Amino acid sequence: MKRSTFDALLSFLGGVSWAFVIIGAWVTFQSFVFLGFVPALMFTFIFIFLAVFLLLVLETMSMARDRNDLIAKQNEMLEEIRESLKNLSENTLQN
Repeated sequence: MKRSTFDALLSFLGGVSWAFVIIGAWVTFQSFVFLGFVPALMFTFIFIFLAVFLLLVLETMSMARDRNDLIAKQNEMLEEIRESLKNLSENTLQN
């Protein structure tokens, strides 16, 4: 099955986003550690929460794409079934 450019882009962005979460959490913690351990940890958790939310948005886009692909396949199959039933009923009426 051939992957579309959109799927490849979503996969790439997902990987980059996870790297951003990991590196960003470390940088955030190091940036705020001068305030103390607890505030640095709180800011890090806030950053992780926002970054994971953006990851969920990417995953939702991917799931929506998959759902739309499945619906398109189902529509094609239903149209084929409808055409075959229509042809079958026309053949039955002619005989």
